[in-house]
Amino acid sequence: MASVPITLLKENEEAIVQAIAGGRAFTVRLAGMGVVPGIRMKLLRNRGGRVIVIASDTRLALGRGEAENILVTPVGPESQMIMPEPERKRLLVALAGQPNVGKSTVFNVITGLSQHVGNWPGKTVERKEGCHATDSHEITIVDLPGTYSLTSSSEEERIARDFIIKERPDIIVVLVNVASLERNLYLVSELLLLDTPLVIAANMIDVAEAQGIHLDINALQRSLGIPVVSMVASKNIGIRQLITKIIEVAEGGIPYKPVVPEVSADHRSEYKTLLNILQDHVPPPYTPRWAVIKLMEGDPEVTKMLESLMPPEVCDKARQILLKHEDSLHAVVDGRYEWIERLARSTVLRFRKGQILITDRIDHVLTRPLYGIPILLGILGLTFLLTYEVGFPLQRLLESLMGSLGSHLSTALAAAPPWIKGILVDGVIGGTGFVLTFMPILLIFFILMAVLEDVGYMARAAFVMDRFMHTVGLHGKSFIPLCLGFGCNVPAILNTAIIESRKARLLTIFLTPFVPCPARLAVLTFVTAAMFGGWASLVSWGLISLNILVLGVAGKLVHDLFLKEEPLPFIMELPLYHRPDPKTIMRVVWLRSLAFLKLAGTVILSVSLVMWLLSNIPWGAGVEKSLLGRIGHLFEPVGAPLGLDWRMIIALISSLVAKENSIAVLGVLYGVGSEGLGAVLPQMVSGASALSFLVVLMLFIPCAATLAAMRKEMGSWKWFLSSFASMLALSYLMGALTYQAARLIGM
Repeated sequence: MASVPITLLKENEEAIVQAIAGGRAFTVRLAGMGVVPGIRMKLLRNRGGRVIVIASDTRLALGRGEAENILVTPVGPESQMIMPEPERKRLLVALAGQPNVGKSTVFNVITGLSQHVGNWPGKTVERKEGCHATDSHEITIVDLPGTYSLTSSSEEERIARDFIIKERPDIIVVLVNVASLERNLYLVSELLLLDTPLVIAANMIDVAEAQGIHLDINALQRSLGIPVVSMVASKNIGIRQLITKIIEVAEGGIPYKPVVPEVSADHRSEYKTLLNILQDHVPPPYTPRWAVIKLMEGDPEVTKMLESLMPPEVCDKARQILLKHEDSLHAVVDGRYEWIERLARSTVLRFRKGQILITDRIDHVLTRPLYGIPILLGILGLTFLLTYEVGFPLQRLLESLMGSLGSHLSTALAAAPPWIKGILVDGVIGGTGFVLTFMPILLIFFILMAVLEDVGYMARAAFVMDRFMHTVGLHGKSFIPLCLGFGCNVPAILNTAIIESRKARLLTIFLTPFVPCPARLAVLTFVTAAMFGGWASLVSWGLISLNILVLGVAGKLVHDLFLKEEPLPFIMELPLYHRPDPKTIMRVVWLRSLAFLKLAGTVILSVSLVMWLLSNIPWGAGVEKSLLGRIGHLFEPVGAPLGLDWRMIIALISSLVAKENSIAVLGVLYGVGSEGLGAVLPQMVSGASALSFLVVLMLFIPCAATLAAMRKEMGSWKWFLSSFASMLALSYLMGALTYQAARLIGM
């Protein structure tokens, strides 16, 4: 029997030592303790990374790593050695495809609970990675960002291209939507120029059949010369066959003879000439044919990179040929579509060709300006109505539970030092705990928005709003994250990754904090109800309108001053309407909620504790004489033009943790006691000061979690600090103007 490490024996099993690995020093050390080849040993324990054996009547404790160097042969026919499992072969698989082809569904089904979600190194784009194990293979699957081609026009497309070329996955699984096969094959035509084997996953077969489109899978496989799997990922159909194909291709078990598209005939000789010139000079991991095609396309990044890597004389020859044939891009594109057309003719049958799809009928109404904008406003209104009608009762219930938790904890800590009680009750529960009570509102809003996104409506909303968004220097895609801002500014800022232009993305991030989130609306509702009675609704509506107006004016100014030179094209796919997939929706909701909890929870907790410490140093001096109170008095002259005393200034500063904290701080600083802030506030604050306070709060620097998200997504201290200063100056100016205007009318 072959020798095995002693760690593979069962406890109380005996064996004969055959050899000792691990180096000379280790062998000598064991020999001094009586362990040499030929000796009989017994395994007593093998748990928790520690191994105990007995040899020559001596018990030895070994680390698992050391014990694995002792090679033994089990003794006796009754020996039941734990045989090692055959080592699985490792495969790295890239999951690629254009947007809206079902990649997320396939990834979720294959990887299950083994997923890891983070960011690409040095990027703000989400990276999803997971594993799938079979009897023979351990497959690591990386879900690449959706990309229409390998010519990178956005950060997501650049990431997908760089991973495929530089990381060299073993297999690329390309998802294609059968209902839009011709368009999806364009990405396949580019990937075939690389050396990495492809497996085509023909997804949404059911959707295509419903539209009268039939795909002959076997014919497509023959025409492409590569494996093709028929799938309906949303119903878990074809997933197992896809895994089998991946393994077969990796093991060389099926023929792989890809039919690669060529450039159009009128430029084929130039292509071959360029290929001969560059053949021996294109450095890996790039392939010569891919490099030549990219040069003919005029891809600026690839051209610049290749010019820096290849000899100057080679670059000059290639440049001269390309200058003579400036229309080479058309030759590449035409060649691909000729190839796609041949494939479609031989593999796709279309029944009921003249049928008007339900998507077309719906879009005939939803995308027309006359109906589209009122319908959009109605849908958003219904979304907010459901969010607040259902969410606010749940939020108040959670708030009362959090209050009960604080009371019970305060009672339980009665005998503890006051500072411990203060940190846990006032700092942790009063800060982070109160913010977490808004999770029901966020969850409902995220669910409703995810449903609208999944059925395909939000793309239409972006289209309808494109003309309006251009007035503030943006295009329709920016409408989606701005809309998310009504639920929470944090996930809204994280969602700006869908915007291709970096400058447009920066402007969208800058404008997002001007969208009133539920926390600001909660403060607005409370203060207006306490101060303005029957006029509360009108005042609230006016302040929300002011926020939107400021958003538009600020966007226009920033665009005209800094971004005017950059065009803002609007190219966005309008996916077919389809039934929402609950799994996809819940995953989106989970990721957005998790992002909020990670960013908000950690930042708010730390800042809450700092605020509590500042309000209690020196200990027992009271809030007004504390370090926080002294800071507030220093700022009191700054608040004078706004009509704000030091207490309201401190409340604004505390809103950096979370906007709703301003209410709690006002209650403490004004000493409301059992009367409640709603009754005390009108006695302590004038209407003009309250209005100024609300204007500043609505336009003020956002909460710490939003600031952290802005800094992370902007990736630039210059933009971040400029945004910070702009919001501070704008809120101060508008607050001062509001206060003076309110005084003039006698408030």
